[in-house]
Amino acid sequence: MTVLSTEPDAVPAGEEPPDAGERQRLTAVTGLAALSLDAMASVAYGPEAIVLVLAGVGARGLGFTLPVTLVIAGLLAVLVASYRQVIAAFPDGGGSYAVAKAHLGPRTSLVAAASLILDYVLNVAVAVTAGVAALTSAFPALYGDRMWLCLAVLALITGVNLRGIVESAKAFIVPTAVFVGAIFVLIGVGLFRSEPVSTATAAGHASVVADNATSVGALLLLKAFASGCSALTGVEAIANAVPSFRVPRVQRAQRAEVALGAVLGVMLIGLAVLIGRFHLQPVAGVTVLAQLADASLGHNWAFYVIQFATMILLALSANTSFGGLPVLLKLLARDNYLPHVFALKADRQVHRHGVLALAVVSAALLVFSGGDTNTLVPMFAIGVFVGFTIAQVGMVRHWRLERGRGWRGKVLLNGFGALLTGVSAVVVSASKFAEGAWLIVVALPLLIAAFVAVHRAYDRIAERLGLGRIPEPPHRDRSLVIVPVSSLSRLTSEALTAAASLGDEVRAVTVGYPDPEDRTQLHALERAWTEWDPGVPLVRLSCARRSLGRPIAAYVREVAAAEPATRITVLIPEVEPERLWQRLLQNQRGALVAHAVRRETDAVICRLRFRLL
Repeated sequence: MTVLSTEPDAVPAGEEPPDAGERQRLTAVTGLAALSLDAMASVAYGPEAIVLVLAGVGARGLGFTLPVTLVIAGLLAVLVASYRQVIAAFPDGGGSYAVAKAHLGPRTSLVAAASLILDYVLNVAVAVTAGVAALTSAFPALYGDRMWLCLAVLALITGVNLRGIVESAKAFIVPTAVFVGAIFVLIGVGLFRSEPVSTATAAGHASVVADNATSVGALLLLKAFASGCSALTGVEAIANAVPSFRVPRVQRAQRAEVALGAVLGVMLIGLAVLIGRFHLQPVAGVTVLAQLADASLGHNWAFYVIQFATMILLALSANTSFGGLPVLLKLLARDNYLPHVFALKADRQVHRHGVLALAVVSAALLVFSGGDTNTLVPMFAIGVFVGFTIAQVGMVRHWRLERGRGWRGKVLLNGFGALLTGVSAVVVSASKFAEGAWLIVVALPLLIAAFVAVHRAYDRIAERLGLGRIPEPPHRDRSLVIVPVSSLSRLTSEALTAAASLGDEVRAVTVGYPDPEDRTQLHALERAWTEWDPGVPLVRLSCARRSLGRPIAAYVREVAAAEPATRITVLIPEVEPERLWQRLLQNQRGALVAHAVRRETDAVICRLRFRLL
């Protein structure tokens, strides 16, 4: 049996094979609920990001809110069309990583993977802090405990995802439907109003619109476009998680992608129209979405429904990362860029290690930021723009190589999308570099370096194991089993019986120390051994420093040097307690011996568990 498996898709006993449990996979509807929360929730901050930039040049700038939003909606349509193609061309998931790996080379694929990982992790942190910020805005007394609230929300989402992606999708269908329905009602009612019903929410708050209106330049519009593109984060999540869908996976994932694009596009354009219709201006301490709800529906129960639905969906939008990132980590592990444990699935089709790793890193970010959204936002969305651009460029190459029906139009579509997202990535990185985006610029190459280091380690392991080559035929060597003992008991008898079954020769070893009390115990053991006469010699090892593992390891090295053709096994007998708490009563001598032998020799270690019944 090989100790180290370099095959990442090996499934341990007790876990379902990857192709089982279709009921634990997503439909188009549950996929939309599980993987679109990030994109849906972005309507709470995407339009506001545009308004805040344009407000810097006064009311004249705010008049460009709808045109900028229409351009973003156009880019959204390009991205949805592109990722529909990515889903069809790469049904194993991975999104931009899979595209880049196939058409742009391994280095570019690692850039795409690293950028997606950073974006997914930041999405969790930003989503949780934004949701908690909405809660503390409604209940200011909780503000001092915001970090603990963030960790509690993260623990809740992690627990739901450990139960399976279908379970998480079912849990999030209702809040997603309530939020989308509330936004559509807001837009529908607002379109029939010529003036705001209420402005109570913004009353008493200072406007952030510049007093002196200036001309609106191309650079400002470009910056507003780049800021508003934060509403596009999460569009790629469905393409990354295609294997999580039920058969036929491609068709279900494509339907979910189109539904996401349609719903998100309608919401963005509708909110932009209302911003212009009501001549809303950004004010300190009040979100644009809250002002729109106030203006369309009035300051009543409907207003609070939208606010609470927004708060809940913002917090739960972290689930997009829990749906997409574990699948990406699985692909990286399959390609030997991450430890193979990330490729294993537990029951309920859960990539448990990917879920837990995402939770741990996100928790560290939450602690680092103190639960403050503003600390994290400058780093957000840069990674996703890089991934968008790489995916679009890769699809251009894909169509040029395939040259199927209508390939020129597809090349133009993806090329235009790559240009837009590439410009957005540069603008966002440059404008937010000093605000914290430099951390992403530093973290990206470090993450890529880690991928390369893991890959080289697996290459060295594969070379030493001779993977891909036909090995020598197996043969039988003389075998010696060494059994450490300290007293006579049923455990000693069971260990010697097992050793006699394993090897040609068995030797028991015991370690003696110079203390008078220890010498007395050793002599008693030797007398009892002679009386018992198990047919196995007892070898006495001396040690002056009261070490247990080192003298046994030294003896194993001595035997290996004297008998180089002999296979040596060290069988360590240990008691398996009846109850878990009784493990605290054990002296851990077996672990000490195993550690020393493993570190200092090439002997095989066998730990015999004797159950107390």
